[in-house]
Amino acid sequence: MSVRTLPLVFINLGAEMLYILDQRLQAQNTSEDKSEKGVWSENDRRRVMNDIVGTMFSRSFMDELLKPQQLYSHRTMKTVLTRIAHASIMRLNPASMDRLYELMVMAFKYQVLLCPRPKDLLLISYNHIDTVKEFVKDTPVVVNQVDETHRKIIEVYSSLPEGEFQLLRQTLLIFFQDLHVRVSVFLQNKIQNPNGSFALATSGPLPHGVDVPGLIRIFDIRGREVRRIEFPSGGSYSSPVRQGSFELHGDRVIRLGLNMYSVGHPQETHTSKAPSAKADDTPNLLAKEELNLLARLMGSMKTENKPKCETSFRINLFNTDEEEEEAGALGGAEDSLFGVINIQAMQDEQAASELALIMGQFAEQEEKIENCSKGDELLAMMDDL
Repeated sequence: MSVRTLPLVFINLGAEMLYILDQRLQAQNTSEDKSEKGVWSENDRRRVMNDIVGTMFSRSFMDELLKPQQLYSHRTMKTVLTRIAHASIMRLNPASMDRLYELMVMAFKYQVLLCPRPKDLLLISYNHIDTVKEFVKDTPVVVNQVDETHRKIIEVYSSLPEGEFQLLRQTLLIFFQDLHVRVSVFLQNKIQNPNGSFALATSGPLPHGVDVPGLIRIFDIRGREVRRIEFPSGGSYSSPVRQGSFELHGDRVIRLGLNMYSVGHPQETHTSKAPSAKADDTPNLLAKEELNLLARLMGSMKTENKPKCETSFRINLFNTDEEEEEAGALGGAEDSLFGVINIQAMQDEQAASELALIMGQFAEQEEKIENCSKGDELLAMMDDL
């Protein structure tokens, strides 16, 4: 597992979240009656974008993310992204947030699957960063925050070897492998199958530095080409495209990571559950590390620029409030993405006495006291948020 995956996951998922929120805010600003409660104005939309991007790309938050660490669970990702989304005057109820997270992860999963080379994951991330900067182009302070993060990403990832990018890609594929949520945009464009899997094309331009398949060249012991054999490749491939720019500014060449909810994709986006296998009840051994990460990340997010007395607005990712309430009653992405571990605490006197006897045989009392104090400090950190 790569220890450099976490920053790219947050940046790409965060950008996809901004794409969806921007589309929904613009859709709710088309009402002719501006006096209607809950209709967002253009100033509201810009303010939401500035608040979320400013929080997401804050220096302390990104410094914490860029530290080498393992990639954590979807539950932790969703919790932190929910906190980021609520850094503005906008509010999402749990059902809308579940739907939002499903759209985010499926969009990024599709981009990872179509990524020509492992290193091109950076180009996908840079497309996301470039588009996010367009959302806040009228706020130079926030643009500078995004550029500073972009420079740090270039500094950290530009020197990684090809093997590390391959490991990073494998880590992402493992992260997405059990997610098969059906998205209406993908289904309509016939890039997703009814079972939630993606239909990958066997044609098109090849990655930079790759020859068109279909030719075998045979060389003699002196290195001279003596024979050529052609074979059917099974696809219609074209010559490699030129390499995209890995600098702060430039043409990324590939289109993956751009806003698919822009003017060219005005249709509504829906999600539905695909048949899934039985949930795995194995306990998560990284739960303690995830809790520590969550405390550090949330401690890095500040919302001092939002007055406490200010009225917040609710955004609905469903067509009607009735659909949202129905989705909340049935359980959203929480049931489809996360397995639930049931812990039964029994107040049995005999079991308690046996446990007390076993615990008395351990002599590492000092270590127990130290662990308890660390737990209390962590809980205190979470209470202060």
